[in-house]
Amino acid sequence: MAVTEPVPVRVDAVGKAGLLGLVDHAVGEGWSLQAVCEVLKISRRRVERWQARRTDLADRKPGGVAVNGLLDDEVQQILAVFNEWGERDRSHRRLAHRGSYVGRFWASPSTVRRVLIESDKHFRPLPRPARGERKPFPDWASYKPNSLWIYDTTHFTRCGAKVLIIEDLVSRKWLTHLVSSEETTTQVQAAFTTALESEGLLEEALARAATGRVDPDADDGLTPLLLAVSDNGSQMIATGTRRFMALVAIAQHFGRPSTPTDQAWIESLNGTLKAEWPHLLAITDPAVLRAELDRIQIEYNTVRLHSSIGYVTPDDEHQGRGRGHPRRPPQGPARRPPASSCSPPPTAEQSDPQPPSRPARGGLIKAAKCDI
Repeated sequence: MAVTEPVPVRVDAVGKAGLLGLVDHAVGEGWSLQAVCEVLKISRRRVERWQARRTDLADRKPGGVAVNGLLDDEVQQILAVFNEWGERDRSHRRLAHRGSYVGRFWASPSTVRRVLIESDKHFRPLPRPARGERKPFPDWASYKPNSLWIYDTTHFTRCGAKVLIIEDLVSRKWLTHLVSSEETTTQVQAAFTTALESEGLLEEALARAATGRVDPDADDGLTPLLLAVSDNGSQMIATGTRRFMALVAIAQHFGRPSTPTDQAWIESLNGTLKAEWPHLLAITDPAVLRAELDRIQIEYNTVRLHSSIGYVTPDDEHQGRGRGHPRRPPQGPARRPPASSCSPPPTAEQSDPQPPSRPARGGLIKAAKCDI
């Protein structure tokens, strides 16, 4: 084998066998291995590596085998744990921790997920609960202001505050709000006390409680003052909230679980508040947030026109002024443009007031010529 150029970086098995044959022949003739490598212009370490695996000179796949790669037994253990606990855990993350918990295998959640996908194993999702029918409002709740109230809590994460807002469902009036760091029955009781006092209903509620006929643990048959609509939050369904509502003669109405559209009125208010006044989301001081909400409440009730109540303010609708709001300007007698010098005098029929009509295109051209 004649070698006239340096040995390339990649050499196939036949070339390696030929080079090793030259090296063996030269060493047999008395040459040192280092001298042969210098003549062939090849690294001695490279030749020694070929000599070590003389029986397998083909190039191996680069990368080798991962040190922490899964063994076949570990893959089988993952599949076995899936068959045993898959219906219980229903998550590749939980199944990965289950394997180490029972001492069957130790693998990351992503590795467990990859093994399951490669083996065509999938978790069966939980059946979705059937959506119940929406419960109607009671018959005694009339659709007029101060008959249906709705409330909810919205979060302002920058200042760590929770804001409980009470709204009149009929007039869309923002009745009151309470800024706090907690969501408990205390905030609900304080907010409803303020709302009852601002609407002049607190004395009537206390009068009913003073009669002694109001039982907070049972329905006494009395017609409540109003209906409070909410979701199933812990502060809404708490025993303290139920007792307080009974003492002030307020009935409760809860929406369906996981169905925020049952409280669409207050959800719309919360969304409008953050969309039209986005600076509230950047406030970090609860005191500043409270002051801004006080200001915005006045603007929302007395300035902003609400589309769902006929483009009047909630305060107008709450006070009964919304339905009498004029939607169009008053219609007066039709005004006739002044007659030009080139126009004939009006006849008797034309002297009667007629509704204005759009003149034809030719009339406009003639009138322009007369003016000229």
